[in-house]
Amino acid sequence: MLELHSHTTCSDGSLTPTELVNFAAEQGVKVLAITDHDTMAGWAEATAAARTLDLEIVPGLELSTVYNGRSMHILGFYPDQDRLAAPLQERVEGRKRRAQKMADKLAELGYPIELLDLSGAMAPGRPHIASALKRAGHVSSHREAFDRFLKDDGPAYVPYEKFTAQEGIELLLSCGAVPVWAHPYIFRGGTVETILPELIKAGLMGIEVYHPTHSVSQTRKLEEYCQTHHLLMTGGSDYHGPKKEKNPDFKDLNSLALPLDLLRPIKLAADSLKSIRV
Repeated sequence: MLELHSHTTCSDGSLTPTELVNFAAEQGVKVLAITDHDTMAGWAEATAAARTLDLEIVPGLELSTVYNGRSMHILGFYPDQDRLAAPLQERVEGRKRRAQKMADKLAELGYPIELLDLSGAMAPGRPHIASALKRAGHVSSHREAFDRFLKDDGPAYVPYEKFTAQEGIELLLSCGAVPVWAHPYIFRGGTVETILPELIKAGLMGIEVYHPTHSVSQTRKLEEYCQTHHLLMTGGSDYHGPKKEKNPDFKDLNSLALPLDLLRPIKLAADSLKSIRV
């Protein structure tokens, strides 16, 4: 009944915050975290939509950082919105600059695309570029777009503007947010065993143990790491909307069947961070 990783149209999801909240309620979700990439833009709408439903909204985000030159995502739960707004806006602007650079690269390669309007609060990412490639008729699917152009070593790939994982963790902590390493086994810049101590040193407080891409053995290993290092455990389907293309990692909302018991330690950690700042 717990979902701590989901996306809306404010980043790369296909459902608006209201649509996501309504669907979550239909699926039996009792607690839903809105964790769009580098933006808090969906919180207000999601919270308003949930008021008439038996559904609690957890304010969160998925921060885009770099570690060993590779993309690393850090989830943050219960941040102080006022403190985080300004630095996060710069992250959104960086995403917009990155999207334009990828569009420019594609044009140079002979595959021009039309970007979505970048003037609003939406935080663009590679899925938006993939959609533009598909609309232009250059590819037949998002998977093809990534395989041919947008993967980390693809000809149109542009890395995030330099913002290290350590800096991301420090930013979240300074805003009272609980920092959690998202889907560790997706990361391609080193092993979980060697990287985790460095992130803990920077202030990491949790690991996203339960994720569609993690195998049973990987999940068990992450549970062990959390016990050994006294880290919080989180999880979620990383939901981006209804399945549209073949994706072996796709999980519908609430399909991981995570217990609500995971939430209380995260809330206590967030309260502790805020009391320290006060």
